[in-house]
Amino acid sequence: MVGRLLERRYRIGPRIARGGMASVYEATDTRLDRTVAVKVMHPGLGDDQEFAERFVREARAAARLNHPHVVGVYDQGDDTSDGQDTVFLVMEYVPGHTLRDVVRKEAPMPPRRALALLEPVVSALGAAHRAGLIHRDVKPENVLIADEAHGGRIKVADFGLAKAVSADTQHTATGGVLIGTVSYLAPELVVDGRADARADVYAVGVVLYELLTGAKPHEGESPIQVAYRHVHHDVPMPSLVQPGIPDYVDALVARATSRDRDHRPADATVLLHHLHRVEQALREGLDSDPELAADLLPRRTPADDVPEPGNDTTPEPFDAGALALLTEVDPRDSGLVADGSPDRTTAIERHPVPAHTTPVAPMTEPMMVAAPIAAAAPAAAAATPPASRSAPGRAPGRAPTKAAPVATTARRRSVKGPVALLLAILLVAGIALGAWWFGWERYTTTPGVLGLDEAAASAELEDAGLEAEAGEPAYSENVAAGLVIDSDPEPGGKVLDGGTVTLVLSLGPERYDVPELAGQTEDQAQDALAATNLAFGTSAGRWSETVPEGQVIRTSPKAGTTLKPGATVDLVLSRGRKPITIKDWTGKPLANAKVALERRGLEVSVTSEVHSDTVAEGDVISQDPTTGTLYRGDTVSFTVSLGPELVEVPNVEAMGVEAATELLEGLGFEVETQQAQIYLGLGYVSSSDPGEGERVAKGSTITLSVV
Repeated sequence: MVGRLLERRYRIGPRIARGGMASVYEATDTRLDRTVAVKVMHPGLGDDQEFAERFVREARAAARLNHPHVVGVYDQGDDTSDGQDTVFLVMEYVPGHTLRDVVRKEAPMPPRRALALLEPVVSALGAAHRAGLIHRDVKPENVLIADEAHGGRIKVADFGLAKAVSADTQHTATGGVLIGTVSYLAPELVVDGRADARADVYAVGVVLYELLTGAKPHEGESPIQVAYRHVHHDVPMPSLVQPGIPDYVDALVARATSRDRDHRPADATVLLHHLHRVEQALREGLDSDPELAADLLPRRTPADDVPEPGNDTTPEPFDAGALALLTEVDPRDSGLVADGSPDRTTAIERHPVPAHTTPVAPMTEPMMVAAPIAAAAPAAAAATPPASRSAPGRAPGRAPTKAAPVATTARRRSVKGPVALLLAILLVAGIALGAWWFGWERYTTTPGVLGLDEAAASAELEDAGLEAEAGEPAYSENVAAGLVIDSDPEPGGKVLDGGTVTLVLSLGPERYDVPELAGQTEDQAQDALAATNLAFGTSAGRWSETVPEGQVIRTSPKAGTTLKPGATVDLVLSRGRKPITIKDWTGKPLANAKVALERRGLEVSVTSEVHSDTVAEGDVISQDPTTGTLYRGDTVSFTVSLGPELVEVPNVEAMGVEAATELLEGLGFEVETQQAQIYLGLGYVSSSDPGEGERVAKGSTITLSVV
């Protein structure tokens, strides 16, 4: 993408972020000459016409959202210049960092600081909710914080983008993955994929918990495990991790993250009102405010704890088929859908199956016959005269001496009643026997084989009359490789006699080696790190004489280092050869120039040495180049002065003055004359100064003595 011109307007620059659906690039709007951020959807998303139309519709809705804490949307387009649809969104460029960087550096942080960071976010969400727009992917990475030079303003990005991808279903155009980072997904998004403003409120509550504690409320070894916790576990109170957090701050987190969305604030505007109340209490320095805490805590009614008649009390399952795609797990192996096997639990994390009431057998014809007989018993008892039920002096229940005549005949009493009773007894016995057989007797208890190797575990199962098969191995931080970390059914669970128990063997701790990235571009290095389950941290530029500009020089930690999944790797990128600025050394000693230039890695060459009447010997007459920028190993050439040229004074004694003067001036000397001490007026030279044979600089003055 770098260097491309989208729709003949947006010149793509370096990539500044990468996500699951798109990459963000710094770009130049060539028409308006301004810097913008361009979010380019990953290849394939733009091929679906229905998705493209949905993306345009949601981009327009987001563009109408005008709020100081919302990243502005400028344009949307679909570029086909390279033969494929490149769907992109042009947004306001916010130079700075994200809330994720603040979490890494400052969390856990005081409640006042956490709420100050969140208030602009909740304000922006409130404006969106009033406009009927739901964010659906609130997380620290989508909260941008401008640097101080640009005012430090906090802005929320990516409004409406998740909805554009998910439309009216929990599946995306990319093949069924739930939209939203799993750590911030509201339970209802996991269960049925439907979202309203309260899903954003839940995500804000999770972010607040993370700011206060420095950790996410629900952790797990896979996205499925994290999502399961969101559905079946409450977000814990932050004060359990960071003692000293006021009770009303705990209550605000509990209210925003209630698993029952009816107990959360209706939208971000209501949440903002609660946040202001908590901020006021913090400004007053209250360590505790039971009245405010009680008012903020989610309100539960007795009906919330009593299931409706006929409703199953089993926790509501969620769409494991969609969520399992996040880790490429077969939904049947995820442990989150019913497959008919007894006591089914997840192979990733064991959760007790809620106890059910006594099974109700299917209604059969004998039961329908027995029911009227049982119902007739109270009526017959009511028709019996009081005297026949109890009389003074008799024990209760004893029959009187004279019983009242019975309207029915003995035949009817002795045949229908006993037969129906017998049938009922036989039916109940049959049901009990069937339940005993199908529910207990034909099953055996799965022996405990955790911690054994595969051979020992298989032998243990064979001794119990069961068969063993190896399932998909899994990583474990505390169980050595090759040992059993789980079984299906789990130890103590029920399995059919002669049935099969699936063993999950440990792969040992999940670790990845830092790949060799030297020589790759930053984009290539980020892709390589993502492919090895490692995270890109930061990049720093360094001068390099051997690595071309923009390529990786080295990584920190270095290549081959073994790290946990998700660990960050920093890149050192080449800025190219280091430029060296030179100055003009003309008229200065060559020796000084040579020392200074060679110290900076440049070569010094003397191309010529010439005499100069104006430049002292050893000084620089000229250099090439005189100024500018060079690089290590480049050469600077000099012309050096030999000083003035020296000429030998000839013998001019006894020569006529005119002849001597012509000779000396021809050699480049200046000539002066003076009368000798004995002057006879003959016009001949008696001596010269400097004298014959001396070497003097050309241009020097020779004084002639004339007799």
